[in-house]
Amino acid sequence: WNAETGQEVRTLAGHTGGVLCVCMSADGKRVVSGSYDNTVKIWNAATGQEVRTLSGHTRHVHSVCFSPDGTRVVSKAFDHLVKLWNAETGQEVRTLAGHTGGVLCVCMSADGKRVVSGSYDNTVKIWNAATGQEVRTLSGHTRHVHSVCFSPDGTRVVSKAFDHLVKLWNAETGQ
Repeated sequence: WNAETGQEVRTLAGHTGGVLCVCMSADGKRVVSGSYDNTVKIWNAATGQEVRTLSGHTRHVHSVCFSPDGTRVVSKAFDHLVKLWNAETGQEVRTLAGHTGGVLCVCMSADGKRVVSGSYDNTVKIWNAATGQEVRTLSGHTRHVHSVCFSPDGTRVVSKAFDHLVKLWNAETGQ
């Protein structure tokens, strides 16, 4: 869509299931989408052409995000996994496994060094994007965590759950 005029610019068609999530790269040149067809697709925003399909999830993909520099994509699906992909080659870089329930949301820090995820297991997890290691689990919600985000400076994480609460966490201490 053109944000100023409200006019549709182009339609991206290619998924075989309903599209659940989208994100645009910081430079505005690419779009990433996730779907009920268990795939992630990267699109050329100028032409609408599909650039590549990322396959590896076994359940529908519910959240996608580009890294700030556009070189990686992070995705999550109801298969309890978070995956990091090379946005240029489409190769899976690593799988972040540790949630005991379906993962509902992901976000990458502004410096691209960490990923945060929220899950049906009522937890928020912070991951090292380079190693795939879990850095910290944030516990405190009593219902599934449906939205997470890093602060611009990466020092805090905000989470929202179906327990009617929004929590602000110190990303370093977990408090």
